[in-house]
Amino acid sequence: MSRWNLVIPDETDRMVRMHIASNGGKKGDLSKFVDKSVRQMIFHETVREIKKRNVGLDPQEAQRLADEAVAWAREDRP
Repeated sequence: MSRWNLVIPDETDRMVRMHIASNGGKKGDLSKFVDKSVRQMIFHETVREIKKRNVGLDPQEAQRLADEAVAWAREDRP
């Protein structure tokens, strides 16, 4: 597990802590909130990059490629 030292604007700190507290927050929830937020941001940026890269891809070709990738992932491998 890694430790981060972050500098966050006071307003952001208050908003996050109020949000966590309003949902019954307990010790460790700030770390969980930051982890979830970072993961979501990376996921959304990755989706945007993929959409941008595939903007001219025919939808049927995209489906074929997706089906092929799913079939590969489901294959039994040693």
